[in-house]
Amino acid sequence: MDRLDSIRELARRAIARGEILAFAGLALAALLAPGEALAGGRVGGIYKYVDERGVTHFTNRPRGDRRFKPVEVFGMARPIPKYKAPKTTRYDPLIHATAARTGVPPALVKAVIAAESAFNSRAVSVKGAQGLMQLMPATAASLGVRDAFVPEENVAGGTAYLREMIDRYGDISRALAAYNAGPTAVDRYGGIPPYRETRAYVERVLTYYRHYHGDFPR
Repeated sequence: MDRLDSIRELARRAIARGEILAFAGLALAALLAPGEALAGGRVGGIYKYVDERGVTHFTNRPRGDRRFKPVEVFGMARPIPKYKAPKTTRYDPLIHATAARTGVPPALVKAVIAAESAFNSRAVSVKGAQGLMQLMPATAASLGVRDAFVPEENVAGGTAYLREMIDRYGDISRALAAYNAGPTAVDRYGGIPPYRETRAYVERVLTYYRHYHGDFPR
């Protein structure tokens, strides 16, 4: 299987999984013109990124756009590497009620909890962040959270903070980056900081966000 066929197979598999796709540059031409050679010869590496709407973008020419990460497609030996969303509905009623009060999408709150603590209400990070949404003690106190290990308090505080970041930056990706790395870092770089951990965090949460959409009524 050559790389053009690999791109087509990649698209077919993603569509079969119900994923939303967007194609940029010559990768789109490869899909729409089977058998035709692309300018410059064979398709090179394939890259992807997931935006704040949960749309997966593919291209073979990222042109310096750091959002795109390489994807192994040659021979389709393995599927696109992706984060697998933990499956649980244990806190869904709490998440839905809390999100409704703040106007934050409940699927996004659930995605943050999944990424932060994997739904472990007693989780403590090496830096001292606590509970489901991994609140630092100082942040928890500023949000009026008395006990970060109480799910109701933790989710209320974490969702309120997420709402603040969304209002501050106007988009989910930067809000998530601020949740992970702090707003100072986002302000310093004028967007998602070039930290590997933060970029991976944003991608992971957005991937979970897409998976959890169906868990809550619209």
